[in-house]
Amino acid sequence: MPVTVGSFFDHAKSQMPVTLHAGEDHLGNLIQEEAINRPGLALADFYQYFANKRIQVFGLSEMTYLKSLDLFEREARLENLFKRGVPCLVLTRNRTAPRELERMAEKHEVPILRTPLITSRFINLATLCMEQLVAPVLRYSGTMLDVMGIGVLIEGPPGIGKSEAALGLIERGFSLVADDMTLVRRDTNSRLVCTSSEMTRFHMEIRGLGIIHVPSLFGMASVTLEKRLDMIVSLYPADPAKEGDRSGLSKNSRKILDLNVPLVELPVAPGRDMAGVVEVAAMNQKLSYLGHEAAKEFDQHLIRTLQRRKKMRSAHS
Repeated sequence: MPVTVGSFFDHAKSQMPVTLHAGEDHLGNLIQEEAINRPGLALADFYQYFANKRIQVFGLSEMTYLKSLDLFEREARLENLFKRGVPCLVLTRNRTAPRELERMAEKHEVPILRTPLITSRFINLATLCMEQLVAPVLRYSGTMLDVMGIGVLIEGPPGIGKSEAALGLIERGFSLVADDMTLVRRDTNSRLVCTSSEMTRFHMEIRGLGIIHVPSLFGMASVTLEKRLDMIVSLYPADPAKEGDRSGLSKNSRKILDLNVPLVELPVAPGRDMAGVVEVAAMNQKLSYLGHEAAKEFDQHLIRTLQRRKKMRSAHS
């Protein structure tokens, strides 16, 4: 799936130092291949295998080679490069673009980005950015938070209290990732990562209050740009006739983008502190990552106690 230069630039800014040098009006150019290209051979007029659909990076080698050419030849080589429809150009090591480079880029409507990073470092980070941007994204109805390092996605029917539970967790010092609609993607390490859409980022809708801007009320520590998904908390109306698992021995999960995510189902009843229950669920999940399963340990302890009592009764009989 093609990615615009503007989308790449916005995403890259959150991953590394990069600025727009020129061509703001042309950020709609499409990057059609996720790999990054260094056009050294192209500058030497060899275009047989030129990857013109990729981000083009000018590092120390490319800039030094251009400076070795006279002005007429340099303009001719750059004209040949840009007329092939490259999406954008990135100058590494904070190199200053020669005037003829800026002129050709403007003529062919190619934006120029700059970064202080060395070329190899930029290519590694830019490749990761492109992989993230082209990865499948699922729009999931739920509120995502970072609770003590555990990524918790709260779901449930409309009006069940997802945002209210999230607000209670934010008041306890935890951070919001997305409210109501969460974007879920699978990263290069086969993990699920959640974020929010740019339009609703850092905002919440609270029934009776309307839209609030979370960092303005609770500080910048109350929001997180993205977070790995560790568990789903599903809220549902409490029903006395329906009793769920009370031991915690049965483990549920939900498959998202072909990966299983631990699922905890919590009944909602009047007066119940759902923020506190969700916090404990996150703490319990964190303990399970450390190999501590409270329900299993209790079950094993109960079995050992019963076996010990059975042996004592056998010995006395």
